[in-house]
Amino acid sequence: MKKKYTLIAVIAAALFSAAFVYAAEAGKSVVLSKSDLKWKAMGNGIESAPVSGDMEKGSSRFFLKYPVGLVTPMHHHTANHHVTVISGSITLTVGGKEHRLGPGSYFMLSDRAPHIAKVEGNEPAVFFIQAEAAWDVVMAK
Repeated sequence: MKKKYTLIAVIAAALFSAAFVYAAEAGKSVVLSKSDLKWKAMGNGIESAPVSGDMEKGSSRFFLKYPVGLVTPMHHHTANHHVTVISGSITLTVGGKEHRLGPGSYFMLSDRAPHIAKVEGNEPAVFFIQAEAAWDVVMAK
């Protein structure tokens, strides 16, 4: 039962903080419910739901959903970014070290840190991301 309340608190905090940041940018208050999110396919079963900013042009806040069983190849992002795991579980490999992360977990990747993410368990992994610049995915060579 405690896990359920923790998950609800994490989701509420992510939505609240996303709405707060968006409001600061737009000069008005914004409240989004889960049903208000507009999910867009990005390929390989990955989906995004923008909250504020433009992912392709600059800093932004958005939800990202990875399907069950997804294992990303080694890659990095040009933008430094802050990530909160909302639901599901992943193993994040950074610097050769594996980190098992579930709902409520947080990580920040900077300086184009190469990483791999593997969705664990039987539910998709959903993240809330705050990217400090345009969002891209650069595959390792």
